[in-house]
Amino acid sequence: MATAAINLSLPPEQFLDCRDEVTAVRSTGTDTRGWYAEDISDTDWLLQFDDKVAAEIAHAAETIASHPVQQLLRTPADLELAHCRRHYRRLREILTSGSGFCVADRLPVADYPTDVCVEIYWVLSQLIGRPVAQKRNGQMIYDVRDTAAKYSYGVRGSWTNVELNFHTDNAFGKSPPDFVSLFCKQPAKAGGVSRFCSLYTLHHELEQQHPQALQRLYQPMLYDRQKEHLDGEPPVTLAPFFSWRHDKLSARANPSLVRKGYDVAGIAMDSELNDALAAVDEVSTMPSLWFEAALERGQMQYLNNAEVGHYRSEFFDHNEPDRKRHLYRLWHRNTGNVSYDGV
Repeated sequence: MATAAINLSLPPEQFLDCRDEVTAVRSTGTDTRGWYAEDISDTDWLLQFDDKVAAEIAHAAETIASHPVQQLLRTPADLELAHCRRHYRRLREILTSGSGFCVADRLPVADYPTDVCVEIYWVLSQLIGRPVAQKRNGQMIYDVRDTAAKYSYGVRGSWTNVELNFHTDNAFGKSPPDFVSLFCKQPAKAGGVSRFCSLYTLHHELEQQHPQALQRLYQPMLYDRQKEHLDGEPPVTLAPFFSWRHDKLSARANPSLVRKGYDVAGIAMDSELNDALAAVDEVSTMPSLWFEAALERGQMQYLNNAEVGHYRSEFFDHNEPDRKRHLYRLWHRNTGNVSYDGV
């Protein structure tokens, strides 16, 4: 593969350079972290709160409501959460050694104000990893809802109701989150269903069906940064789609942002990458790879952002403003600092 096709002859100041992530191509073989939809049962992804956990959450809600502190200052150490800690140890085990995604069921949204439930979500989610900024301006809790904005350059899909194809979050970032979580305040009238795909399985299928494509996916490519950068900074990132960290697969999986990256840079995509992304599209739409789970009111969804790809179907809202789909999102990363770039 020609070096020119990879380096693109771009001067360094025109891209965020993440080429230090490039690793040799490896086989996922029979890695147990790979799964197909038929392998998944409810116990692999659904973690229901028992009576002790529910009582602890209710007590935490009463404490938060009666002893308010400035938002985002409270930590798990400030509340009595022994049973929740046990529960979340199991949840984190699912994320790191199991299916890679989990739904915790559920917060008592009918019994407490939204701000109290959001703060419980904020505190509990710290048990899987440190929350970090999701935008350049430092925003920590991110609202996922349809703002009626048209999905276009600089407008994130999470602000719209459109179908969001297979991806991992912040695929273009300097330090993508390790885990992503969502708390559902209100589901849509119809649609907005989540699907999950093991990236180990995707990798394995590419290895079997499209080995040449897999080779190109380990080489750097351009990603659109969605205007999430300071004025004068590069609008694109140069990074590999697949790499390995500490014997674990790590993916910046977002074919859409790669294609947009070349458009933003005004550069023609090399034919090898074009074929590789087509192979990802083909394999990632195989029904056998996807597990579907709707996110219901009060539930919290967690996923391993390096090892699991996710998808959201198009959705349609109720007419009443207070019934429109509204989720809260956190990103979790324990390396670097809490800023958006983590540096």
